Amino acid sequence: MRWHDVSTAVALAVAMTSTAAADYMAEEVPAHERCALCHGLFGDSARDRFPKLAGQRQAYIEAQIRAFLSGARSNDGGQMAAVVTELAPGEIAEVAAWFASQPAPGAIPAPGSQAGARAYLSAGCDACHDEAAAGSRNTPFLSSQHPAYLAKQMRDIRDGRRAGAASDVMRSRLESLDDADLDAIAAYLAAQDRTE
Repeated sequence: MRWHDVSTAVALAVAMTSTAAADYMAEEVPAHERCALCHGLFGDSARDRFPKLAGQRQAYIEAQIRAFLSGARSNDGGQMAAVVTELAPGEIAEVAAWFASQPAPGAIPAPGSQAGARAYLSAGCDACHDEAAAGSRNTPFLSSQHPAYLAKQMRDIRDGRRAGAASDVMRSRLESLDDADLDAIAAYLAAQDRTE
């Protein structure tokens, strides 16, 4: 085989591979699969910097996606603001419904949850989220969530780094708590089952 024949064969193979990749990318990929890299295909994220979305309330997931789209909410580095722009308007409800319909993650037993229960109740968090961290239909499940994720979100709210519709109310309840209190509350919440 001559050099010219080899180079032609290689060029043809590359073109065929590129065409196959383009065909694959053109196929419809379910919208929720775009979220799977961070949140897991079924919403039970393995890494504690990404929240577990499985069994979360659909309306809450939709509201958060829309908040990232509008700029009302941001996260460290802005990954969510970039990712949600890949969703067509009609896909937002589809993504939220997918994760909401998945089996809820299990509770995460953590040390310090008893002290966390006392801090949670004394701060009055149960007024909106109730004692089992299930809350009303307008609030997210906080139960069975990564404790590190919860602690970071509470710190961000307390310190004014996270805004949102209820952030002022939550900030007023969290501002007197130190990081150890927030870690204990997060441990308590993580140890609760995610049920209505």
